[in-house]
Amino acid sequence: MSEHKIAFSVADGIARIVIDDAAHHNVVGAQFTREFARAAIACENDPAVRVVLLTANGKEFSVGGDLNEFLAVGDGLREHVREMAAWFHLGITVLNRLEVPVVCAVNGIAAGGGVSLALMCDLTVATRSARFNLAYTRSGLTPDGGASWFLPRLVGAQRAFDIMALNPTLPADEACAMGLIARVVDDADFTAEVERILQQLLAAPSQAIGRAKRLLRQSLSNSLEAQLELEGQSIAEKVSAPDTLAALQAFFAARRA
Repeated sequence: MSEHKIAFSVADGIARIVIDDAAHHNVVGAQFTREFARAAIACENDPAVRVVLLTANGKEFSVGGDLNEFLAVGDGLREHVREMAAWFHLGITVLNRLEVPVVCAVNGIAAGGGVSLALMCDLTVATRSARFNLAYTRSGLTPDGGASWFLPRLVGAQRAFDIMALNPTLPADEACAMGLIARVVDDADFTAEVERILQQLLAAPSQAIGRAKRLLRQSLSNSLEAQLELEGQSIAEKVSAPDTLAALQAFFAARRA
């Protein structure tokens, strides 16, 4: 077993969760899921974290589940996969409920659980050479990592079924056009653009992005009337915050200049 599957660090307000098993195509295996959940919990428990980045080392983001590990388990496979899913889903649940933005930077092929990771983030950016393939049903499996929840909300029910059942390989531009990811960047500009996005999120008045994220999450289950009430409460509360007033004053000062 290698020393680690994830490199985790926090500096200058940014938590970086980096899938770090390029030699094995950044697979989603038992050790990875445990480390992933622990990294997510570390983000949740650190008040210094204002933005989370999820990305990977190597030429692939993640090819998904470690099928070799599955086959090697033998008679305990069902329990093994259930435990893996529990850790994987814990990490996804924690990251999804954070009140700070979670950015995913997809630097190559994303398949299976790798696609699930990209789907669950608030903003996913991919290199133009990246490719997405859900792949579960091709191997006789069903989706995990929240794919069956996130995907229809992002692309619609019929397109989600197409992606799950027929497993097309989607180029990054096509994935972006259908709403599966947010942005596509030329490979040469990718690292710089991801850092620019992180710095822009960091520069936003504190809690404004987090509150907006919370409103988006609540809108998925609220009526329009309930959502309007929450919006009214939130904007009234935020408008008098010192950093919001400073941002408003700076905005008008720039317009007068």
